[in-house]
Amino acid sequence: MITKENLNSYLTFFSDSKLLAALGSEGRILEVKSGEAIIEPGQFIKMVPILLSGSIKVLRLDEEGRELLLYYIDPGETCALSLTCCSSYRPSEIRAVAEEDCIILSVPVDKHEKWTEEFRQWKDYVTDSYRIKFQELLRTLDAVAFKRMDERLMRYLVTKMKQLKTNELSTTHQEIANELGTSREVVSRLLKQLEKKKWIELGRNVIYIRDDFEELITHMN
Repeated sequence: MITKENLNSYLTFFSDSKLLAALGSEGRILEVKSGEAIIEPGQFIKMVPILLSGSIKVLRLDEEGRELLLYYIDPGETCALSLTCCSSYRPSEIRAVAEEDCIILSVPVDKHEKWTEEFRQWKDYVTDSYRIKFQELLRTLDAVAFKRMDERLMRYLVTKMKQLKTNELSTTHQEIANELGTSREVVSRLLKQLEKKKWIELGRNVIYIRDDFEELITHMN
């Protein structure tokens, strides 16, 4: 159980005692269940979320409601796009959804701006968050622009395995299609091809993936 009293043990990347005290006194601990939306497009962001446990996926929606997975947020990270929106007082342009049950430290927007000037470690944390997530956005853009859908699907499966720390992915073909920005039929066809190679096994709303899956796709290229 994460409490204000043991919060520092989850924020080991900060060593500034004054910053840690400020996070403990001003931050609010939120619990979000798997599948729940944390922010929707059009909503104004009133907090900077620091993920303490769990996993969050950040998605971009088009005018027809189709989704594209941009990146994941892991424990210790925050959302760079949320930082951009809250700093410029603009409504969110992304959707953030809990991939697993999550515990989040919610930092008020006004404190974020104040701490950027007051604490060097907070400023560095924000800067690093922009840099890391910008690189992930570039990888997503490269995948969409330059990689075939089968390559994107295989890389997606590897990312999911690492994110959730399991070879058994509970998901539907439609959910995968939504996150990759393609159709369910395309995803189903490509998954069937992987199953014929015996690289995966398909069940009802579950995909079983071989331990050496990443090695197999690496040697394929």
